[in-house]
Amino acid sequence: MNRTSLAICYALLAILLFDLMGLIIKRLSADYSAAELSAYRNLFGLIPSLLVLWASREWHRRGRPLRMRQWRLAAGRGLILAFAQLSFYLSLGLLSFATASTITYANALFMVALAVPLLGERVGWVRWAAVLVGFAGVVMVVGPGRDSFSPAALLPLAAAAFYALAGVTARMLDEEVPTALVNLYSTAVACLGAFLIAALATGFSPLRDWEDLGWILAMGAFGGTAVLFLIAAFRMTEQSNLAPFTYFGIPIAFLLGWLFFDETPWAELFPGALLIAAGGILIVLRERQLRRRHTTTSSAS
Repeated sequence: MNRTSLAICYALLAILLFDLMGLIIKRLSADYSAAELSAYRNLFGLIPSLLVLWASREWHRRGRPLRMRQWRLAAGRGLILAFAQLSFYLSLGLLSFATASTITYANALFMVALAVPLLGERVGWVRWAAVLVGFAGVVMVVGPGRDSFSPAALLPLAAAAFYALAGVTARMLDEEVPTALVNLYSTAVACLGAFLIAALATGFSPLRDWEDLGWILAMGAFGGTAVLFLIAAFRMTEQSNLAPFTYFGIPIAFLLGWLFFDETPWAELFPGALLIAAGGILIVLRERQLRRRHTTTSSAS
């Protein structure tokens, strides 16, 4: 198995682990607030962040720095992630598992739109057309005007926007800063932000029993391990090689929601989910084409 194939396997495993984490969050959301669960998730997320930083050759090669010139931007990114998680975890307690998960895949569409004002990128008609196709799918899944429409469907859409903003701001950081250090800063601030939101909004509920503690530990383990696999995958190959496979998360979420919660939201998801995936894949393919053209031009010159 070559590096790209192994990276794809890692990415698919990360998606499965993230979905398992989401199942636990949905199960616990009946007894614990989304803010509490977000705080616990980020607390345990510090462990893989520290492991990734310590395993980073780039960080060791640079003398193990812990300071960043753009620390305010990195901290702001952590707060953005805290709000993204809060929005998504809230939606898991109110919507079907597959519906909440599918809508968050709109983050690729938001990233294209945000890259224009924040990064000054020029977006051609092909990518704008892909964004329109994807948003048409989002509208179909969210279902405004439909009898079954719920305002809660706007929560995963907000989460997608926050996740996209976190992704774009990561590209605004200095390139020489190790990715592992950025990840640690963001996770630490997201942890503090989540605990602050939980303390001010709902407070912390006492754990009902040891079983709930086990579920919380499993939630952190699944999420933290997923981060490790995802970072490993992105270090092994280009993002454009992995992005199309991330949309396998949609049928995986549907299958898990059916198995564990007896949810089959066919009418809500299709064909909107297909349009979301089509828009995201079209964006990836176009970016790959532009990158190859740029590489060819640079080589010729």
